[in-house]
Parts: sequence; structure tokens; C-alpha cells
Amino acid sequence: MARQRHNIGFMAIDAIARRQGFGPWRQRFKGWTAEGSVGTERVIALKPGTYMNASGESVQAAAAFYKLPPDAVTAFHDELDLAPGKTRVKRGGGAAGHNGLRSMDRILGTPEYWRVRLGIGHPGDKARVHGHVLGDFHKTDQAWLAALLDAVADAAPLLAMGKPEDFMTRVALLTQAEGTR
Repeated sequence: MARQRHNIGFMAIDAIARRQGFGPWRQRFKGWTAEGSVGTERVIALKPGTYMNASGESVQAAAAFYKLPPDAVTAFHDELDLAPGKTRVKRGGGAAGHNGLRSMDRILGTPEYWRVRLGIGHPGDKARVHGHVLGDFHKTDQAWLAALLDAVADAAPLLAMGKPEDFMTRVALLTQAEGTR
């Protein structure tokens, strides 16, 4: 399960936590949290332990405890509509069929949180989407996946400083450089 395309968001959070030297993971808020600093910002990383379609319960519990408004929340998630390794950041928007985002929208009462969309590519046929999303990354995916996770961890301070465009640019430059090696 840990290497499924649907878990790329958790992989990104793990990479950031390792790179930024976060404390140990603790079970809280129906999931696991680790605390640390990203750049100059104090950050609580959360990996919901609920089913994906109920992940909003975990996010809401943590946001309520820390008294965070929705725009202080950033969700890292898989995105079928982006090519593998591509990254986009946006605030708000629709769930686009992603049950985790749909749960967050419903429970937080708004879609106005930040989303880091991590491209996993589309299998080309709608009938193959379920298997693709829940399938493990292939060996052929390992180079771009490692480059993407490393770039996201490297650029995370830009995101924490409220510079999503700079974050996306940095990730693109770092992953492009990796692709030319």
C-alpha cells in the first residue's frame, strides 16, 4: 500500500519531514503527525489514518486543535490529470473525483485550502483509472518519482513562505535537471 500512486501525497510529506528534520511521528487526530520547521515556518505534518474517503475527519480534528483556518491547510495529493512528475499548486477548486479532497471539502465546510497536485498520469482509459491509482509505482517510474519527491522536499520552504509560484518553478527546474542526466 505504501508505494501506491494514491499515496504520493504521503510520500511527499515523508520526504519533507526527513529533509527538514521533523520530530518523530506520533499517532494523533486519527492519523500520524510530526512537527518541525520548514524554512522559518512552524509546520504540523499530518498523514490521516482514516480511509481516504474520510480523511477530512483527521484534517478537521488537527485544524480545530491548532485553530487553523482552511487557508492554513495544505493537502498533498495524487493528480491523474497531470503528467507523471508534474506539480501544480492552487487554492480551492473542485475535488475532481478525489474522495480525500471531497471529504476535506465537506468536513472543513469549504474548498479554500491549498492543494499541491502531484502528477501520476492518466492510464488513458477511464475503465483503468481505479487500478492505476491503487496500483504500485512501476520500476520505470522510480527515477521521476525520486526526483519529484526530492524536489518537493527541497522547495518546501518556498511553499511555507506563501510563494506557491516560486515553489512550482523550483520543483520544475529541479525535476527537469534530473531528467537531463
